Amino acid sequence: MRFVIVTGMSGGGKRTALKMLEDMGFYCVDNLPVPLIEKFVELIGAQNREITKVSLGLDVRADQPFEDAQKVLEQCRANGYTFEILFMDCSEAVLMNRYKESRRMHPLSPDGRVEDGIVRERLILEDIRRKSNYVIDTSNLLTRELKEELDRIFIGNVEYNSLMVNIVSFGFKNGIPADADLIFDVRFLPNPFYIDELKHKTGEDEMVQEFVMESADATVFLDKLTDMIGFLVPGYVKEGKYQLIIGIGCTGGKHRSVTLANELYRRMKDKGNYGLKISHRDIGRGR
Repeated sequence: MRFVIVTGMSGGGKRTALKMLEDMGFYCVDNLPVPLIEKFVELIGAQNREITKVSLGLDVRADQPFEDAQKVLEQCRANGYTFEILFMDCSEAVLMNRYKESRRMHPLSPDGRVEDGIVRERLILEDIRRKSNYVIDTSNLLTRELKEELDRIFIGNVEYNSLMVNIVSFGFKNGIPADADLIFDVRFLPNPFYIDELKHKTGEDEMVQEFVMESADATVFLDKLTDMIGFLVPGYVKEGKYQLIIGIGCTGGKHRSVTLANELYRRMKDKGNYGLKISHRDIGRGR
């Protein structure tokens, strides 16, 4: 039987993940009182049961210390029960925006500032996050991208190291992405903007792609970049990094950067046991 504990930051996507696991055939239970957790584990672990996939949601609530839930889980493990832990994480800035949009109060700060509740919760969850089998940072994930990640783990059963690589194209004239870890400038390549029939197209169009990739420098740059990223990723995984944002920029973020970002994505896709997504920040700007 596969038993998965789903926990993480409030607003990080735990309930969305549980719904997706339910669609995958998991029997899901959320917010079970701590005193019932051990009994629940004993029941699902009994022999000759039809249920083969179970997911239990645990979160921080003011009415019961999370440390008690952790102690129960450790006791279950000591008694021979095996389980995996999926931790749903998110950056503080994105969590703040999500709470503002939903107009909800943080469970650890019902009468105070949401920011204070987030800080308290992260400290409480620090230990279980460190012990988790999978950590998914939903800060920059769309719902369908989260589903793809869960499919990789729980349907594809691929080896998963919790690193999400995000390739972002952008225009320097609109500013460098504030959260980027690596920035690469492709303004040295011929600019399609000065070609009348390409000016109003983007790097998603075949004509622009062909124009950009006709440059020998584009191919050499892409070869070296792919090789370097392939060298860096294992090191980031070893250091426990959960998100790597690679920014590729040109002047306006519509032609060269989009083309190179798409090519890098194509080369990296299915080449490693990490999550991969792509976005074009400025492709529609000014339209």
